[in-house]
Amino acid sequence: MDQQQAVAAAARAVIEHDGPACLTDPRIPCDAMARALDLGATHEDIHAEIQRQRADQ
Repeated sequence: MDQQQAVAAAARAVIEHDGPACLTDPRIPCDAMARALDLGATHEDIHAEIQRQRADQ
């Protein structure tokens, strides 16, 4: 998995587990974000991808 794929996966995880769903297992989006950050992404990269994915919905 490259950085861009990890960023996209992290954004999907954040969107899918947004709100009350995240309260059941917050590790899912946190783990996905950690993978992206480990590959060199920034929080801004993930935030921008979340906004892009939400706009595409």
